[in-house]
Amino acid sequence: MTVAKAEGQELARNWKGWLCAWRGGAVLLGALMLTWPAFYNGFPLIYPDSMTYIADGGVVARALLLHQFRDYYGVRSFFYSLGILPFHLKISLWPIVALQCLLVAWIVWLVARSVAPRRMVAHYLLLVLFLSLLTSASWYADFIMPDILGPLVYLSFYLLAFARDTLSRAERLGVYLIAVWGITSHATHLLVAAGLFVILLVFAAFERKPFLRRVLSLGELAAIIAVAAVAQMALHGYLYGKPSLNGERPPYMMARIVADGPARWYLENNCPRLQWAVCNHLSQFTINPDDFLWSENGAYWSASDAERAQIDQEEMPLVLATVRAYPFQQLSRSAANFRDQFMAFGLYGFGPNGWMLQQIEEMMPSVRASYLGSRQAHDALPLDLFTEIQWWTIIASLAAMAVLIPLLWRRHSTRLAGLTLVVVAAVVANAGVTGVLSVVDDRYQCRVIWLVPLLAAIFLLDWFQEWEMVKSSFRRLSSRLAQWPARRQ
Repeated sequence: MTVAKAEGQELARNWKGWLCAWRGGAVLLGALMLTWPAFYNGFPLIYPDSMTYIADGGVVARALLLHQFRDYYGVRSFFYSLGILPFHLKISLWPIVALQCLLVAWIVWLVARSVAPRRMVAHYLLLVLFLSLLTSASWYADFIMPDILGPLVYLSFYLLAFARDTLSRAERLGVYLIAVWGITSHATHLLVAAGLFVILLVFAAFERKPFLRRVLSLGELAAIIAVAAVAQMALHGYLYGKPSLNGERPPYMMARIVADGPARWYLENNCPRLQWAVCNHLSQFTINPDDFLWSENGAYWSASDAERAQIDQEEMPLVLATVRAYPFQQLSRSAANFRDQFMAFGLYGFGPNGWMLQQIEEMMPSVRASYLGSRQAHDALPLDLFTEIQWWTIIASLAAMAVLIPLLWRRHSTRLAGLTLVVVAAVVANAGVTGVLSVVDDRYQCRVIWLVPLLAAIFLLDWFQEWEMVKSSFRRLSSRLAQWPARRQ
């Protein structure tokens, strides 16, 4: 019996997956393992943007349900705000941690089962323990931000494109919902998902699979992206009267190319004839994109409402004009930003913040004491230690895959190849989208880098199960050979 056939029979017997009681218990236990950073901290991990997501959910819900409209609803994802609203209700953030940890545990279960279904529970728990202790997976699952949903979207694409036959109908529906919510939860998730779809489309053109199966799997991915995009446009159209993918998004790309330099050179040479609003703030430009957008003395934040509206309209003309005027200089800066972002995945960004405390006191006064008692509030989280642990985990994972790829290549496993393609493409695309279009920040790459150790662990599980099959075949062969003389007699 071949390994592929054995896996197929195993999956056929276990088609209900985690819905079976003891497998469901394994997923719940895996989710519990992922919660340790929040319990260690004494409070869910938060960020200044976390308070915005918490506040915006109620505002958008009142506009949808009670028609209490406003002129401004914020710049963050309304879908993430609405998704977590029933879980916190401005009472407690712990249910959000439970939700996100459960989603991560379940998607990891489906991914591991699709490649290595034998002895699933024990191997799965070891896998989650590994990811929880040595990577950023648990930290971002406990983080009240949509960051963790990006990796779940990319793993969902793998499941639908390469392992669709391992999912029951209920599981596929769950994967659809997670993917749509994840894509709508952050603008970068939509961009990376669209890029990943294009890569999978090219891969499918050369894949040896029946045409209808390729169309079905890719059609599902296209439908997920389309539903997410239409939902965003519909909600923004309902709230603002004008459909858009990003709503009232600040000019991130303008801030990036101004900080890079070429856009600043272009404006300095052409502002006298352009008469743009951004030209009124040339003296406020710095080499930090965040200063442009968020600093009180920055070009965008210090501008009047009318000027900000005009600056928003000037973003794309400035980007295109800069690329035409300084193509090689901008390409060089963008390449450097991509390189820096690709290598920046430290576990930072979980420090204290006075504005967060102020927002907690205003919105959720009942949890103020818990937050003040947390390690995050006292800047006492050992982030340098866990950053170093994750760094060495990444190095060990890459070394393990380098050793195992030649051993596993002869199997020609489409699922393993597909998972590798998705992980590599997602990690690279995430660095490109965030570093080139926004700002270099450890948080952006750290939220996806745990996919590399996950891939290495799946490699190890696949190799171990193949070795177990080989040993079992040898045992059966030895037993038959031992019985052969007796049978002749």
